[in-house]
Amino acid sequence: MATVVRTEGSTLAKRGFKILISHDGRIVGGTFGGGCPEGPIVTVAQEAMRDGESRVIRVHLVDAKEALRGMVAAPGPDDIYVETDCGGTLEVHIEPMMPSERLVVVGQGGRDDVEDAIVRFGKGLDLEVVVVDPNPQLTSTADRVIVASLPDPAELALGERDSVVVLTKGERDVAVLSSVARAHPRYVGLLGSRHRVQKDLAELEAQGIPPAFRSALHAPVGIDIGAKTPGEIALSILAEVVAAKYGRLVPRGPPPSAEPAAPAASARAH
Repeated sequence: MATVVRTEGSTLAKRGFKILISHDGRIVGGTFGGGCPEGPIVTVAQEAMRDGESRVIRVHLVDAKEALRGMVAAPGPDDIYVETDCGGTLEVHIEPMMPSERLVVVGQGGRDDVEDAIVRFGKGLDLEVVVVDPNPQLTSTADRVIVASLPDPAELALGERDSVVVLTKGERDVAVLSSVARAHPRYVGLLGSRHRVQKDLAELEAQGIPPAFRSALHAPVGIDIGAKTPGEIALSILAEVVAAKYGRLVPRGPPPSAEPAAPAASARAH
């Protein structure tokens, strides 16, 4: 949504005029009174939708000579010069109206305290939580529960604002990962031991799953905080999800050669 918040001089658009811009650059509602200032505003709006940040820009409606001078000597990216006969300036607030951040949790089926804790923590982070599970037994409330063995990327419309956590514990790991590999979610994590992860990766490679997906897979899932209890494991996973959202690198734990033998509960924490 782009809204005129201030004007100076002669402008067709007045304070309060709005335009609604789709992700592909179409103006689907409203007007600023003409196409001249709207084109550059659409470009800035698309940038805002990519980074999720609102911004205020100044659009200078000037003659050709002033437009060229302004483009060469513009003080910053928030000043845009448009060739037109109006002669005024628009101050425009651009606010991206983004879809919800989603967390898709794929469960094994049956009671799973880690799955339950991930749902609870995800809701606490204001994520839209979707559970895909053939036999969900949750005490925490998800926004949506799909009773199925595999996620359907088309039904879920998986995209770059989604995070997927796979808790299938070996039974359907490869089938689930294959189903989401071409949907390009922002984050995909797999809970499992290092040995099982290597086996799953080898099977994915044999199936022709692209190297880019395999190398981006967060597996074993979660940052290294020494987690052991279900709540601690869920915390380590959600911390990694948040880090991926902001493009932060986080510790992935010791290399396999340095990893001491661990009981089953500890192995699940990695």
